[in-house]
Amino acid sequence: MAAEKASGRGQAWFCTTGLPSDIVIEVDDMTFHLHKFPLMSKSRKLHELITEQETNPTRNQSNFSAEEEEGDEIEQEQHCHISLPDFPGGSETLETAAKFCYGVKIELSASNVAPLRCAGEFLEMTEEYSEDNLISRTERYLSQSVLKSVKESIKTLKSCERLMPLAETLGIPQRCIEAIAERALSADPSLFGWPVSDGRGSSNPVLWNGIDTSVRRRGTSRTTNSDSWLEDLALLSLPLFKRLILAMRARDLSPDVIESCLMYYAKKYIPGISRSNRKPPSSSVVSETEQRELLEAIITNLPSENSSRSSLATRFLFGLLRTANILNASEASRAALERKIGSQLEQATLDDLLIPSYSYLNETLYDVDCVERILGYFLDGLEAGIEGEIGDGIIRPPAMMLVGKLIDGYLSEIASDANLKPDKFYELAIALPENARLFDDGLYRAVDVYLKVLRDPYIPYRE
Repeated sequence: MAAEKASGRGQAWFCTTGLPSDIVIEVDDMTFHLHKFPLMSKSRKLHELITEQETNPTRNQSNFSAEEEEGDEIEQEQHCHISLPDFPGGSETLETAAKFCYGVKIELSASNVAPLRCAGEFLEMTEEYSEDNLISRTERYLSQSVLKSVKESIKTLKSCERLMPLAETLGIPQRCIEAIAERALSADPSLFGWPVSDGRGSSNPVLWNGIDTSVRRRGTSRTTNSDSWLEDLALLSLPLFKRLILAMRARDLSPDVIESCLMYYAKKYIPGISRSNRKPPSSSVVSETEQRELLEAIITNLPSENSSRSSLATRFLFGLLRTANILNASEASRAALERKIGSQLEQATLDDLLIPSYSYLNETLYDVDCVERILGYFLDGLEAGIEGEIGDGIIRPPAMMLVGKLIDGYLSEIASDANLKPDKFYELAIALPENARLFDDGLYRAVDVYLKVLRDPYIPYRE
């Protein structure tokens, strides 16, 4: 049967085949005025419901209230009323499924294939009941189109969020997750939008196997095709995102890919991670409890290996740490962050170390205790020889000297704080071994500033 065009009027949907409708289906706030034969020919469930009502016409009548009245003639012709309150995908999906029953060509996409697959299951539109039915059509599209593309799989995975638990029963989310993780194994790193911008407009290139991945054509928007991969990932709900990250880790995916995903997701939903972008995120994650849950999930899934992107990743870790302090994240989460920062401390900048003191117990402007703990993790890693890329004796001395210079700069910065106790300044000053400094000029300068502040704390120190 070839269907004529259908039209929507208000909250009612009519199929204009030239014949009066003889069945009304109610989904959400929409009523569909349709015909029995096309629906019964494709859906076993609708066939059973319609047959049951024809056998017992008074059943379910009380559950239906017409949203649209088109005169007495239409009401007299309507014989069957069916309400489907839990229809997967809602009224939009039923509209597409109804068109399929009428023989109208439907366009499958990554966004609608999962709702239509669930609708086919709900309506029992099987191959045994009718040849080339909706279940087989959507399954074919899933396997031949969606699951062969990372981007399409992400879109389909996103659409599953409102289809639970039926989508889970059909295994659609898991199939999408496995496809994304599997194909990401062999994907080019730029597929995931590297480098992840920190919002500072840095022109420093980020290299992948010697290739500058930061090149962008003039006149193009900041969001490129590669960036869109991360944007799609960031649209996933936290439970699905965590499942995807776990699947990536299970396949030994590159730590840089996993870190990129985590960085983009965190920056999208947690304000304040990047100092250059303080705007609240335009997302559903608004409460501190939700932000703390997300933050701790990000920290838990951070790769143990050090990033190949050096200062960019380290800056992100410090942003996480500042936010963890503000949101009062668990001690375990903060300790894990401090430990990871300590393993790559030589990549940090002085600005990174200037972590504000958020506790009322601390009188100092900056959190000196936190920096002292991070330095301790750096030194512990050096002694244990477990610092990954920077752990061998060949490149350790330069890293040690970088940290020495960094700590001297930090001491000079905090020395002007009149509330800094002498023992705290002293402990941090002697924490590094002697071979951490080629020259002691930076340390002498910090001590000079501190002594002048101690002598007259009310006069700001100036060189």
